Amino acid sequence: MRYQFVDCRWSLADPAAGRRDYLAGHIPGASHLDVDTDLSAPPGAGRHPLPRGEAFAAAAARAGIGDGVFVVAYGSLGGAERLWWLLRHFGHDDCAVIDLDGWRGPLRPGDEQVSPAVFVPRERPGDTISLPELARRHAELVTVDARLPERWRGLPNPVDRNPGRIPGAVNAPWNEPLPELPAGDLVAYCGSGVTACVVLHRLHLAGRDGRLYPGSWSEWETHDELPRERG
Repeated sequence: MRYQFVDCRWSLADPAAGRRDYLAGHIPGASHLDVDTDLSAPPGAGRHPLPRGEAFAAAAARAGIGDGVFVVAYGSLGGAERLWWLLRHFGHDDCAVIDLDGWRGPLRPGDEQVSPAVFVPRERPGDTISLPELARRHAELVTVDARLPERWRGLPNPVDRNPGRIPGAVNAPWNEPLPELPAGDLVAYCGSGVTACVVLHRLHLAGRDGRLYPGSWSEWETHDELPRERG
């Protein structure tokens, strides 16, 4: 088993920030994967649609990820958990998430010469929910919104074009401890499917799994026929 650190820092406000932070200093030997370009498809059904298997495989291989590689991901704003989720989604379970603040070793500036690997995507069924299914079943699901409370309440903000939440969604902010959640079939969403992976990662560590709504609010809010809740 070989270990590969992967830096997944990113910023919603500054797409170049993650790469810039990586070059300024990273865990020695770490590769870098960009949330916007490597861990997402181009915007369409939301800001960060899931990448296709072939595209993700190419990015993962370039980052040194393949069979026999245990990935140790770190990042910001859910970037590491997004990689963790995508690896599992495409059949690679050997991954852990760490907090860079907990790293006690040195950081190395500049780029790394990472030996490419071969990543074969084996898509896992049943770990996502589509917009039509969620629209039809949201009242009977445990729908969890990972956004910060102000956005969950539907207050005006610079990110959401149409502030609000999916009716009945409970709030579990990604940057706070996981609250007690009702039993049932659980679906997590956020603004665009990134920080929701933080909630799903914490649930997984606690022995409970849920599904990701990849389009999240950035897709739901574009459909005027769908209900929205505020307050």
